Amino acid sequence: MASAKNQNSNAAARRAKLEEARRKERARERRGRVVTITAAVVVLAGLVAGGGYLMSAADEQDRAEEQARTSPVTGERTWDGLGQDHVETAVDYPMTPPVGGDHNPVWMNCDADVYTKAIPNENAVHSLEHGAVWVTYNDKADDADVKALAERVGKTPYSLMSPVADQKDPLVLSAWGKQVTVKSASDARVAQFFTKYVQGPQTPEPGAACGGGVAG
Repeated sequence: MASAKNQNSNAAARRAKLEEARRKERARERRGRVVTITAAVVVLAGLVAGGGYLMSAADEQDRAEEQARTSPVTGERTWDGLGQDHVETAVDYPMTPPVGGDHNPVWMNCDADVYTKAIPNENAVHSLEHGAVWVTYNDKADDADVKALAERVGKTPYSLMSPVADQKDPLVLSAWGKQVTVKSASDARVAQFFTKYVQGPQTPEPGAACGGGVAG
């Protein structure tokens, strides 16, 4: 009888030990599920928050661009009634660099083109007619500004850049009928001028080609 009792006692101990092991395993599984669910909630919350932030940032950028397009550019000069005839001869423009007027039948390539030597005014003006922004500089311009502006032009279709030795100011931005002098490449008016006038409302021939012209 003692032996049977011992066996029963041992069996009960094993069952208790097994049940305790199972209880601990269930507890670990519950903790694992809690951790997994918590992590998923944190990730989801982060995605929601991140998505909201990105949407907010995009909305803010849209508002900034709209403001740039609708606000006047400080210090900008404007010319109206500019001729648009095609001519094969040199044109005596009333401003330097020119912002419009009669011009050569072939435009200067303006698909993010940076020229290191002077280009013909008559071809560049044709590019402005197509909605390009023309960045020009003289030998008084700071090298760092020239480099930074060249990088911007190099990333912007419907823009071109070249030196103009006889312009009055070191850095000038021109579009058809529009022109502004800027102090540096970091001048806020640079970004505004590009936003407003690359294929902007001043363009006489919006959508016309900026490639396939004179390559310089």
